[in-house]
Amino acid sequence: MSPEIIAELAPTGVLRAGINLSNFLLVTGRSPSGDPEGVSPSMAKAIAERLGVPVRYVPFPKPGLLADAVDDDVWDIGLIGAEPQRAEKIAFTAAYTEIEATYLVPAGSPITAIDQVDRPGIRIAVSARSAYDLWLVRNIKQATLVQVEGGPAAVAKFRDEKLEVLAGLRPGLLTDQEALPGSRILDGQFTAVQQAIGTQRRNSAGAAFLSAFVEEAKASGLVTKFIEQHKVRGLSVAPRAA
Repeated sequence: MSPEIIAELAPTGVLRAGINLSNFLLVTGRSPSGDPEGVSPSMAKAIAERLGVPVRYVPFPKPGLLADAVDDDVWDIGLIGAEPQRAEKIAFTAAYTEIEATYLVPAGSPITAIDQVDRPGIRIAVSARSAYDLWLVRNIKQATLVQVEGGPAAVAKFRDEKLEVLAGLRPGLLTDQEALPGSRILDGQFTAVQQAIGTQRRNSAGAAFLSAFVEEAKASGLVTKFIEQHKVRGLSVAPRAA
């Protein structure tokens, strides 16, 4: 392993891995010691093993806070959705997993398809600064985004204020649907959230190593192994980079 890569990704002798705790597909539990467990922590641990250093998880309650901390010297790699806004400061790998994002509508809604959502008078409840919210900010032109801190709060806003649409990850919406009688999840997706691994842009050697590691992990079946190990439904291995 190149000393340059280790110096960039583990300057303290430990790989500090920023983990987004709010993604219930990628962080599915806690170890007896309190460390996060799931596909993301497993990926971080595998990277640390390849580097030959220990891993230390740096948890964040929301992905936006993890991205904000890129210049704070608290994490060396961050495992979050790769979005253009975040990529201004973070060098991302290609995605290692994808999660379908779509809409839920209340009982009796006249909306039957995704292309009917972006229209005047439609209010979309969404978890602020989630990867799919960042996509909606860039792409929604006529509907109104109602951004709320956190997924549960977005569901409550949608329900209590009788909004027209709730945006979310399909696996989470399936759970939300059970608590919202008569609600429907629209077919298809408005985007697929690309879960990737990032590091500071100045870490050019480290970024190249991470990109190669992710492609190898997809091709070798390692990502599939982690998804199966943690019994995650609704999470797919991303296509290999072109």
